[in-house]
Amino acid sequence: MKVLVTGVKGQLGFDVINELGKRNIEAVGVDIDEMDITNAAQVEEVITKVVPDAVIHCAAYTAVDAAEDNVEICRKVNAEGTKNVAEVCGKLDIKMMYISTDYVFNGQGTRAWEPDDEREPLNVYGQTKYEGELAVEQHVKKFFTVRIAWVFGVNGKNFIKTMLNLGKTHDQLTVVNNQTGSPTYTYDLARLLVDMIQTEKYGRYHATNEGLCTWYEFACEIFKQAGLDVKVTPVTSDEYPAKAKRPENSRMNKEKLKENGFEPLPSWQDALNRYLKEIEN
Repeated sequence: MKVLVTGVKGQLGFDVINELGKRNIEAVGVDIDEMDITNAAQVEEVITKVVPDAVIHCAAYTAVDAAEDNVEICRKVNAEGTKNVAEVCGKLDIKMMYISTDYVFNGQGTRAWEPDDEREPLNVYGQTKYEGELAVEQHVKKFFTVRIAWVFGVNGKNFIKTMLNLGKTHDQLTVVNNQTGSPTYTYDLARLLVDMIQTEKYGRYHATNEGLCTWYEFACEIFKQAGLDVKVTPVTSDEYPAKAKRPENSRMNKEKLKENGFEPLPSWQDALNRYLKEIEN
């Protein structure tokens, strides 16, 4: 099997390429220098030349707040870029896995989101990822849409790294306590995605580490496991205004993974423990 991975410089793409390598699956990793997904002709040229059996599409514009001011570029990458990849995959009958987000939902209520729930994005980033989902569904027969949330990995910026950096210079912090989700380690996610891409169990899925917390609870656990003495005070998102509206409810129902024989990811606390050891080294 040969797999083309987009966005290999990002947190997830980096781990997906490593996971494919560990399993001796032939992998070709591309980022903007090798294949600019917003350039339809280049996308067609690269994919046609590589002739992969599958594409795992991790490349995305993910600066959620900046997206509010840069609608055009965000849409160009997340919607049109994804459409460019999807059209070639459809034409060549290649499997395509699209990495999406809980932001395609409205973020309200307390019920866990189902893969086939109605999509109603609450910000520009979510809207463009939703448009990407629609493009994949329209052009690709053999597609996986995998929605992820609250990700952290060795490669790139994330909440844990931010907290650890702040914890070195602050003994008190305030963190939002009215948004609930599941922190998700890209290393664990990559293993699942590689398991999935080798099957024909197509459709929409949700994939996060097991267990729930708020950002405040996540921060407390980070400092506890890292052995840092930082006092964390919970606040609401109204007290911590951000440009883009954030979902209060990022709970994701992952039963479909089990139903299709995929192994659920470990608990987020276990993932955090392994991640901290990994970045210490």
